Amino acid sequence: METIRIGLIGLGTIGTGVARTLMENRGLLEDRLGFSLSLKGIADIDITRDRGIAIPQGLLTTDAMRLVEDPDIDIIIELVGGIEPAKTFILKALERGKHVVTANKALLATHGKEIFEAAQTFGRDLYYEAAVGGGIPIIKTLREALVANNYAFIYGILNGTCNYILTEMGEKGSSFDEALSSAQKLGYAESDPTLDIEGIDAAHKLALVTSLAYGVPPDMNGVYVEGITRLDKMDVTFARDLGYKVKLLALAIDRGDSVEARVHPTLVPTNYLLSKVDGVFNAFYVRGDIVDSTLFYGRGAGMMPTASAVVSDLADIGRNILSGTAGRIPHLGYRKGSSSPKRYLPIDDVVTNYYLRINALDRPGVLAKVAGILGERGISIVSVIQKGTDSVDFVPVVMLTHEAREAGVKSAVEAISSLSEVNGKPVVIRVEDKKLKNSPS
Repeated sequence: METIRIGLIGLGTIGTGVARTLMENRGLLEDRLGFSLSLKGIADIDITRDRGIAIPQGLLTTDAMRLVEDPDIDIIIELVGGIEPAKTFILKALERGKHVVTANKALLATHGKEIFEAAQTFGRDLYYEAAVGGGIPIIKTLREALVANNYAFIYGILNGTCNYILTEMGEKGSSFDEALSSAQKLGYAESDPTLDIEGIDAAHKLALVTSLAYGVPPDMNGVYVEGITRLDKMDVTFARDLGYKVKLLALAIDRGDSVEARVHPTLVPTNYLLSKVDGVFNAFYVRGDIVDSTLFYGRGAGMMPTASAVVSDLADIGRNILSGTAGRIPHLGYRKGSSSPKRYLPIDDVVTNYYLRINALDRPGVLAKVAGILGERGISIVSVIQKGTDSVDFVPVVMLTHEAREAGVKSAVEAISSLSEVNGKPVVIRVEDKKLKNSPS
């Protein structure tokens, strides 16, 4: 039986899952593939810690470059994370004629152009299914299964930490801080959760998905990012009363010669399938012009789901090696770039619906002033709800708008904030509800 030799760099959570899968499911993989995926070396800065698996003697090393330079190794798996030294390991491996599998979304989202060009130059495969969606095979789906489709949009819940926090806030009435603390105690959030709760992790993933779907280069400058740290449980409650859940939604939308790429808290109707994706689960809602609507749901992180994606990439590359091919599938879905290059749409040009919460004096004429400011900027109101509070003077007023341009909403918010009858800056949350689309504004 033919053997594909693998060097694994990084024996953390995911690396341990990959090693366990390759060893424990070796027979199954050989039966299905017709060749062996064999670990020839594992590199990590700590090779003494017990990972709970029996690693054969002689496989472990602290010298990652030893694996990169080993002429007998066919594929390097990079699971170090971060930018450096991961970038160096990948580029050196490609230069030395090795194929690469990585789960490093941050690296590919920020330096993908250089890395994918290197893979092309050296005629090697670079696979990264585990970088987006954990065990959900969204990259293979976009590049292969749905290759005949123009994508009208892709909506995603791409960060389990944020989804857990928002689920806790919605179902238990927890504050953001309470829900974050719960996530950390359960191991769903890091001690420093910044990348998750500020939306950066989801934006890295969206940058790759947008490239695959629309042929634009990965560009974090083109992705609008807004996290959940400023979300108040009051707004989660009001959203529920209006028939919505709040999700940290990642959106890639075809706008003809441009594409929207944005990550932010979003009101999603409770009867939408995406609104039912709770806890630490992830999902992708993909609309293609041929296939119509599809939903992909599963665990977007974790040791074994992510290991499943890594091993899937190893299997694909192994098949390519034994058939004498490389680059059979374009790294970013397009052989020569998009035939109709698109630009990233600036956030100020986005048109959508909005939820506004304003703390206003409970006096005649105040709402008329607010409505006047909105009307001057072409923003019309779908509905208004006024909620009573213990406050003697200020009460929360919640509005849903028809579709409006982001720049106009920003201008209106600044003008409303300056009113003496308004306390503080209005809260703004975008809304994705097809019932509100194409309404007069």
